[in-house]
Amino acid sequence: MNAWFPVSPCTPQACAGHHGAVRPVLPAVARLVAGCLLAMGGAACTPLAAALTQRARDRLVRRWSRGVLNTFGVRARVTGDPDARGGGELVVANHISWLDVPLLAAALPSRMLGKSEIRQWPLLGTLAARGGTLFIDRESLRALPASVGALADALRTGDRVVAFPEGSTRCGGGPSGTFRNAVFQAALDAGATVRPARISYHLAGADGRDRARSPARAVAFVGDDPFHTSLWRVVRAAGMTAEVTLLPPLRADEAGDRRTLARLAQTAVASDTANLPAVSVHH
Repeated sequence: MNAWFPVSPCTPQACAGHHGAVRPVLPAVARLVAGCLLAMGGAACTPLAAALTQRARDRLVRRWSRGVLNTFGVRARVTGDPDARGGGELVVANHISWLDVPLLAAALPSRMLGKSEIRQWPLLGTLAARGGTLFIDRESLRALPASVGALADALRTGDRVVAFPEGSTRCGGGPSGTFRNAVFQAALDAGATVRPARISYHLAGADGRDRARSPARAVAFVGDDPFHTSLWRVVRAAGMTAEVTLLPPLRADEAGDRRTLARLAQTAVASDTANLPAVSVHH
């Protein structure tokens, strides 16, 4: 265990669950099958999408990502300006669920920075690899410089890359996570902008409106929670909304060093969060 491989205090037993409306079994199965087919179809069409212009490809990814979320029963909401950038951009966000990936793709089509274990995951591993994910070996500190270098190279070429600097998913039930510094060094090396993004999941009330202060715990994917268990929990839970708020970009070169840049990004993600301290990045 090392600083590059942080551990979340959240567990499936303490954090994952659903106390709202439940979708009947047959409709849930239908959503599960349809969502998996749509996800696999997206992976299969990736080589064809490469022939499109960047603008057309981004539009397709946004629509497909929203489709995946909607099919699994999660309504997506994006606030903020998705196009305010020039050159490479590092998007950093709090991390709650595997749903964070299609949610961010619905807002900002990007390459992902992910742990090497994801390669072996059913369905998601194939999607990640074909989507240009930059895989990192979190168990080896020796691999850290090469991972930072690969990320910096991607940013220099003008790519947008998404990273979760907490290094682990958290449901918000335990102490807030700290944004690790390594990915911010890559932004500094590349002279890239850093775009903070705030992710939250909410339940809808009887009137269809989001319940204030009512996080959707069904999406929490923490600890040793099996992926198939999390997937079934999501399709059974009804009335969920996923929201990503895109915040103003930060200039990496104006921060001075990676620690300052990490702190600025963490504070930006945490701000405007009701009744939570400034160091928290969870809802």
